[in-house]
Amino acid sequence: MRVVIAEDSVLLRAGLTRLLTDGGFDVVAAVDDAEGLLRAVAEHVPDVAVVDVRMPPTHTDEGIRAALVLRRQYPDVAVLVLSQYVEERYATDLLSTHTTGVGYLLKDRVAQVSDFLDALRRVAAGGTALDPEVVAQLLVRRRADPLDRLTPRELEVLRLMAEGRSNNGICDALKVSPSTVEKYVGNIFTKLDMPPTDTDHRRVLAVLKFLRT
Repeated sequence: MRVVIAEDSVLLRAGLTRLLTDGGFDVVAAVDDAEGLLRAVAEHVPDVAVVDVRMPPTHTDEGIRAALVLRRQYPDVAVLVLSQYVEERYATDLLSTHTTGVGYLLKDRVAQVSDFLDALRRVAAGGTALDPEVVAQLLVRRRADPLDRLTPRELEVLRLMAEGRSNNGICDALKVSPSTVEKYVGNIFTKLDMPPTDTDHRRVLAVLKFLRT
């Protein structure tokens, strides 16, 4: 799996390169600014780009803006954004462009190596990976109808879905059976007015409703 890294910190860039290489990824480029990221993706067209939110020259939003450009110009390239702090607007902007192959994690999560590598693989495979801290803040600030229809347990299941957990992952987190999780997920779809269709991915739509409401 081919990866481009965009991180202005020399130490973190080197650390990510070593971590991903040891984890079986092929790091085809590691750059220190947004322009370098765009050039590297154009040259290598990797499977996934790991992007710092804040990069030179202003260290504000260059990274996230470059990530949004990648989402538009290279929809098949997955993007995992790393941030020092929870920045809800950036997370929402990123998710509003595409609903697959996208992640937003805090940099502290990199220290949990196996979880970080699992999240990167999930994003590269077309899934999502949202930091639990991001999801928790969005839940507190954005909860409103129709999410008020959900029970606390159903909201917990939806929060785990927003983090990118599969049904099996939710089973492990909540220590419940697969059939119980399936029941909760079904209730969520029903209460959010999401009947089965042949064209829409209800799981993704439920998570987006959770994030945007």
